[in-house]
Amino acid sequence: MLQREFTEEQQMFRDAYRKFLAAEIVPHMEGWREAGIVDREAFRKAGEKGFLMIWPDEKYGGLGEYDFRYEQIIIEETNYARCGDWFNTLHSRLVGPYITRFGNEEQCARFLPKCATGEYILAIAMTEPDAGSDLAGMRATAVEKDDHWVLNGSKTFISNGINADVVVVAAKTDPENNPHAMTLFLVERGMEGFERGRNLKKMGMKAQDTAELFFNDVKIPKTNVLGEPGKGFIYLMEGLAEERLLGAVGYIAGAQLSWNLTADYVRERKAFGKPLAAFQNTQFKLAEMRTELDLAQVYVDQCVKSFNAGELTAVDAAKAKLVTSELQVRVAELGVQLHGGHGYMDEYPISRQYTDAKISTIYAGSSEVMKIIISRECLSDDYVPFNTRNF
Repeated sequence: MLQREFTEEQQMFRDAYRKFLAAEIVPHMEGWREAGIVDREAFRKAGEKGFLMIWPDEKYGGLGEYDFRYEQIIIEETNYARCGDWFNTLHSRLVGPYITRFGNEEQCARFLPKCATGEYILAIAMTEPDAGSDLAGMRATAVEKDDHWVLNGSKTFISNGINADVVVVAAKTDPENNPHAMTLFLVERGMEGFERGRNLKKMGMKAQDTAELFFNDVKIPKTNVLGEPGKGFIYLMEGLAEERLLGAVGYIAGAQLSWNLTADYVRERKAFGKPLAAFQNTQFKLAEMRTELDLAQVYVDQCVKSFNAGELTAVDAAKAKLVTSELQVRVAELGVQLHGGHGYMDEYPISRQYTDAKISTIYAGSSEVMKIIISRECLSDDYVPFNTRNF
């Protein structure tokens, strides 16, 4: 059995977080799925226990724990508990770091403590009806005035869109001369002209609120500009490697759960007088997936190690995202097939594993976009093969 590198303290953290999920989150998930949104109290309870934002300095309400393996534990256990449609990690590790990475001291002091406690919930708004992975196609604009900016445009498919109190919004600020000149704004709940549309109905991830956002002449004070004006595109690119690593950690965890659910089922379910697990086809299919899962887990763990060392590249993160998201779908699909008619029933976990998995190959950059990113490097003239470079 493969040994994974977690310290004793991290194992204790895993046990504590697992107990928290079992007590405070799991019992409510079904109700939240029916409602189409997670209750805000989930974020507050996680904040009270120190499980929401662990990386900020203590002065901002965090634990000052920068080791990514703690976040990896949170993501894994959330998925193992079948709570993956509670987007706590998007709040705490995807959006939150934008504030410390590009914000100033005043912004950190103003927002992070309330984010750490769960009083504020975060979201990020890049995708538009006509612009997804191609950020250059963005149409939202912001015009600078004397003491503020005026933001106009719309965003769609925004995770945590209904619950969010603070949204990091990307908008073009020099569309005529430079399509890549974007600025990031911290748009707060209650700002005049900031409106939310529908809580969009989805194939899977039923408890996760996904919304349309509209900005109609929203006056953004200059104190809510995140980083330097015009550098938003660069900032977004800097965050993509971590975003895709976060995704990969969750995708492989979801795939692991699908395999476990299926293995348990075929051991018990009988056909022609013997367990499904006794049939060679079942054995071979699960053996193939078990091997792919183990290999992918090793790669993801290595990417986490590289990230901690400050060495994870955008291309290596894209590889992790591509492999794990595709694998998550295939393992869940196999699980549905081996469950037979039961696999199509919503009451069986494998059914939701399948419908939840499909979005993984689309958001945070589709599989096709990941292939473009990877091919640009591996087909370049100065590409160094894997076996001759340090990883």
